[in-house]
Amino acid sequence: MIFLMDLQMMLLDVVYFILCSCLQIVLRPRTKPIDGELVLITGSGGALGRLFALEFSKHGAEVVLWDINGETNEETAKLVRAQGGQAHVYTVDVTNREQVYHTADQVRKDVGRNVTYLVNNAEVLAGERLLDCPDAMVERTLKVNCHALFWTVKAFLPQMKAKNHGHIITIASVFGLFSTACVEDYCASKFAAVGFHESLAHELLTEEDMDGVKTTLVCPYIVDSGIFEDSRTREETELVLPPLQPLHCVQQAMNAILTDQPLACIPRLTYLPFLARALFPWESNAVTCRFLGLDKCTHSLRP
Repeated sequence: MIFLMDLQMMLLDVVYFILCSCLQIVLRPRTKPIDGELVLITGSGGALGRLFALEFSKHGAEVVLWDINGETNEETAKLVRAQGGQAHVYTVDVTNREQVYHTADQVRKDVGRNVTYLVNNAEVLAGERLLDCPDAMVERTLKVNCHALFWTVKAFLPQMKAKNHGHIITIASVFGLFSTACVEDYCASKFAAVGFHESLAHELLTEEDMDGVKTTLVCPYIVDSGIFEDSRTREETELVLPPLQPLHCVQQAMNAILTDQPLACIPRLTYLPFLARALFPWESNAVTCRFLGLDKCTHSLRP
């Protein structure tokens, strides 16, 4: 009897959340204010990280910038300050967990309060075929794109949970939902990042009175900058699905964050191959991938 009642409640909840999602497509949800929040962004010296810093700053947030490249990170800070924002700069190797924990303590000491928004944005790509890729490069990709998520979340989540307030954002990739050729290290690390994020989101949902800590998983398509700058698909495919412009990508991600959207595939069209992967035979997805030119889109990449 209890099972049947739980089943009924579960089905009602499923229908309710499906209807809510459909309404959000038609009616744009209200964005939440983030002025005064303390936002930490990893990989802030890169193209997307820099744009995230500028966008969060425009919304009134104070930003903490982490990057292994101190020079490019300082450039990001200058741009943030030039538009009237506050930025704190730290040179950090996010693959070094002791350095992550130490710098997290230093941030709390310097700023005087806890990080409330964590944007795990740092990423690397070997850009070589599997048998041509040095082992050290494979390990580096996995450490930056996956292992670092554990260290940064463990460094800042306890304070978020103590206040029941915070937001963890994982910038993954559509290649963490479906794969392509010649980027085994990247796909493996992004699939791992998606799994990590979803498991964390489930963990937070199981804890009572923890509804104030939000999570958002962002899975963008190929971005026309940084590690995927030279990536191209079939010419006809790009008429329908061109590489993303960095600013558009970040603005779409910001909209998902400010509306507490759990998952954002950018653009929405990339939900289709994700669904096809689950519904259709592997061979049918493979021939579709070849037809669209997605199987060769990474051949020209180099680290």
